[in-house]
Amino acid sequence: MITTSVAEAATLLNKGDVLAYPTEAVWGLGCDPYNEQAFLEILRLKQRPIEKGVILLAGHISQVEHLFAGLSDETKAQIIDSWTNRGPAERATTWLLPASCDIPTWIKGQHPKVAVRVTTHPLCVALCQAFGGFIVSTSANPAGLEPARSLQDAMNYFGEELNYLNGDLGMSQKPSRILDAVTGEVIRD
Repeated sequence: MITTSVAEAATLLNKGDVLAYPTEAVWGLGCDPYNEQAFLEILRLKQRPIEKGVILLAGHISQVEHLFAGLSDETKAQIIDSWTNRGPAERATTWLLPASCDIPTWIKGQHPKVAVRVTTHPLCVALCQAFGGFIVSTSANPAGLEPARSLQDAMNYFGEELNYLNGDLGMSQKPSRILDAVTGEVIRD
């Protein structure tokens, strides 16, 4: 099913469906991160091992600030600044944060931290707000293939197996960079 309704897309996520949707740079696959069956469906579609973990996408800092526990005020400020003070064409930043006990193990994969991004992409912000929290965000492509950059690309990969929230990609040319909030290490530049 293809929809342009954020409310309808959020309802699908709440029902346990997988959703393809446009993000800042590429199309993503998402689901309710607490629904293990939906998450396993994403892994099946992508042919991705569970050990890799995935990114959680939030529409507002309040949805993830509980994951700032143990971080210095300076680090928190750096993270918030990277999420809130960038132009639409600037590359988004995903941070590896200490995983609280409420983050499912399947989201983290083999990692002790969880990858989190607060988006400024209007459609993604609205989707997270309508859903009521963060969602899974992993690129919409089978492992080893280029991420989808259009609805048609995503449909070519996954056909009618998925629900699609149609909309425009953001203006970023590259997927988010990934930084470790604790060590400062650049995971993906």
